[in-house]
Amino acid sequence: MPRRSILLFAGACIAIAAALAIVAVIVTTGRDASGAPGAVISTGQPSVGGPFQLTDQNGRAVDQTLLNGKWSLVFFGFTYCPDFCPTTLATLKAVQDRLGAQADDIQIVFISVDPERDTPQALKDYLSSEGFPRGVIGLTGTPAQVKQAADAYRAYYQKVGEGEAYTMNHSLTVYLMGPDGQFRTAIAHDLDPDRSADVLRKAMARG
Repeated sequence: MPRRSILLFAGACIAIAAALAIVAVIVTTGRDASGAPGAVISTGQPSVGGPFQLTDQNGRAVDQTLLNGKWSLVFFGFTYCPDFCPTTLATLKAVQDRLGAQADDIQIVFISVDPERDTPQALKDYLSSEGFPRGVIGLTGTPAQVKQAADAYRAYYQKVGEGEAYTMNHSLTVYLMGPDGQFRTAIAHDLDPDRSADVLRKAMARG
C-alpha cells in the first residue's frame, strides 16, 4: 500500500477512535454508578445551589446554612401565583403524607421571586393556608438578594405587566438538596406524588 494511503488510513483510524472516546464520555457522564440514564452525577462542583442571604417568614435573617442537616426541597414562586405555586405546594403536601415519618427529615423551602409584594408577613399568611405542607419555610429579601438566590439555583423569573395587576413568570423546578447543602436531583413540577415520593426515597437511601 502506498505510503500516502497508509497515512490516510491511520489518520482515519485515529479520528474514529477519538470520536468513540468522546461518545463514551458523553454516555458515561449521563449515568450514575448504577448505570441509570439521566441520573445526577456528583462532579465535586454542584450544578445548582450556592450562597444566599434572605429573610424567612418570621423576619429572621438566614443564609444557605439553613439547608444543612436536612434534606431540602427548594423551589421558587410567589404568593400571588394563580396556579403553579399552589399546585406545587399541594403536591408536596401529598408527598409528605406518602413518606410518613420519613417526611420529618425533609424541609420545604419556598423562595419568593416577588419581593415587592411578598413581605415576611405575606409569606407567613400564605404558607399557613390549609392544604399546604406543614412547616414550609418561606424566604424573601431585597431584589438583589432574591436575584442572588435565583442565580445560584439557575432559576428564571421575570416581572410581567405593570401596576397592581402584574404577575411573575418563573421556572417550576423543585430542587432536592442533600443534608450537606449540595444539589442531588431535580423534580419536575408535574411529577405525581407517588413518583415524587419514590424519587425522594431513592435519593435519601443513596445519601
